[in-house]
Amino acid sequence: MDAKSEHIKVNSSQKLNSTEQQSHSKPSKPFSVAEAVVKILEGMGVQYAFGVSGGAIAPVWAALHQSPIQVLHFRHEAGAAFAATEAYFASDRPVVVFATTGPGITNALTGLLAARWEGAKVIFVSASTSAPQRGRWACQETSTYTMPNAGIFTSGEIFHYATTLESSDELPEVARRLALGVGQPGGFVAHISIPTNIQTSSLKTSLPLVNLSRGVATVTEEAIAECVQLLSEGPFAIWVGFGARGAAKEIRQLAEKTGATVMCSPQGKGIFPEDHPQFVGVTGFGGHESVFRYMQEKRPWHILVLGTRLGELTSFWNLEMIPRWGFLHVDIDSKVPGTAYPSVKTLAIHSDVRVFVKALLKYFPEYPGTSKVPLLPISKRDVIYPRAGGKVRPDVLMNMIQRVIVEQSNAVVMAEVGNSLVWAIHLLRFAKPCRFRISTGFGSMGHFVTGVVGAALAGNGKAVAIVGDGAMLMNSEVNTAVKYQIPAVWIVLNDARYNMCEQGMTYLGFNDVDATIPQADFVKIAQGMGSDGIRVQSEYEIQAALEKAMAATGPFVVDVVIDPTEIAPTQSRNQSLISQGATNY
Repeated sequence: MDAKSEHIKVNSSQKLNSTEQQSHSKPSKPFSVAEAVVKILEGMGVQYAFGVSGGAIAPVWAALHQSPIQVLHFRHEAGAAFAATEAYFASDRPVVVFATTGPGITNALTGLLAARWEGAKVIFVSASTSAPQRGRWACQETSTYTMPNAGIFTSGEIFHYATTLESSDELPEVARRLALGVGQPGGFVAHISIPTNIQTSSLKTSLPLVNLSRGVATVTEEAIAECVQLLSEGPFAIWVGFGARGAAKEIRQLAEKTGATVMCSPQGKGIFPEDHPQFVGVTGFGGHESVFRYMQEKRPWHILVLGTRLGELTSFWNLEMIPRWGFLHVDIDSKVPGTAYPSVKTLAIHSDVRVFVKALLKYFPEYPGTSKVPLLPISKRDVIYPRAGGKVRPDVLMNMIQRVIVEQSNAVVMAEVGNSLVWAIHLLRFAKPCRFRISTGFGSMGHFVTGVVGAALAGNGKAVAIVGDGAMLMNSEVNTAVKYQIPAVWIVLNDARYNMCEQGMTYLGFNDVDATIPQADFVKIAQGMGSDGIRVQSEYEIQAALEKAMAATGPFVVDVVIDPTEIAPTQSRNQSLISQGATNY
């Protein structure tokens, strides 16, 4: 077993003032560092830059506007970073986030951490205080005198690569590092901080020309042969995660050739069709009881894990999810296999999932018929009819979202952390990959109320966010969508409380806590910002409201008054919290 990758080639030998370079760009004056940085980003395939301006970042902001990169000015830096994360997944191109000094940087950090956890490719460009002004209490001073350096301006847990550009002489190396990161498998989040006076300084070195080639982690034939031997010993299951989204076709072929049972993580919904007879259900948070019945009644000899960390909200580290003889775990991150279940025998395979499955398919002949497929437990969906009175039940809303949006459109559907997330995981069904986006890792509120804007823009079509009222009040970017006429749709579960918190506290045995919110009218708020919207107060109004939202050409808010007494299927999460000591019993 090994990992091979193609190296990124960066050619910085051509001088900016050379005749050959002039024949292409014909500069009338020397490039500034800000202009050079933007040129480098453009050469890496960047199409979008999201952020909030400020005096210290003005030269870079101006240079972005003068380039082919589309610049969107957001209301908050965290929203820009969340939107950049989802724009990356919608376009498969790196996205830039820009911010000014001080609070501009710290505001963006939550969204950038989400990008890191999700595996996006995002390049953060910020300003820092010019050297002569450092230590003198400059406005929003950003220097080692006023802000921590480690982790924010250096590589570490937040950024794969981070540096402060103190001279144009550093540009070739910065470009090389960025190119390596953008070309590597998996995510890459970088931070380039540029002092204001350096941004406007003239370029004194060559302008790097970046040639990108994608690296692919591969696996040896010996490792493949070992996997084939183990999987041929007896019945096995395939556990599909978001990291396998590029291998949907191959995974289906493997399952149908071998008769393997398939389950998926909450983020992996749709990679393997949820209506396929070999699909047993979703694991973890909001998942399906049918998975546990399968593991109890037909426990497989091995489980082939493809592209999931098996973290808490995917597995809850439940012992019932352990196969008889262990896991075969494939991931492009060599640190992932074996982490979730450290005491269980695990064959770790460091590889791109699609490359691995394609290699594996060569060893399994076509299997005629379906007699090899066992009769599996299935996740049943109850038929729920609308009622005339009362507030809207979440399961009725989800059933209508399934009919109007999932089945009758190609829109990307995303769900914000909270009860909206667990209802969507549990009740929505997807038959195609890359149509469902959630965050079960970092899980920040505000991710998808803002991320929907980036997804709709970069995906060049509708994107729908199912969100709670708490998240919508916290950090939405409706105003940004209005400015750029982005067809984002927000479906707000408006129950006037942080209901996951309220219901969870009751389950854990804590009483007399207050998680209520004064009920907001999100249609009036949206209309006040120039968006259209509609309020849903009964179950018979849902279908027409969703159809109107999907027909709208601009941003649209559907404000649904939800029955707060309906209990979301969060028992597995609450049981996990109890096992960790978060209980009053």
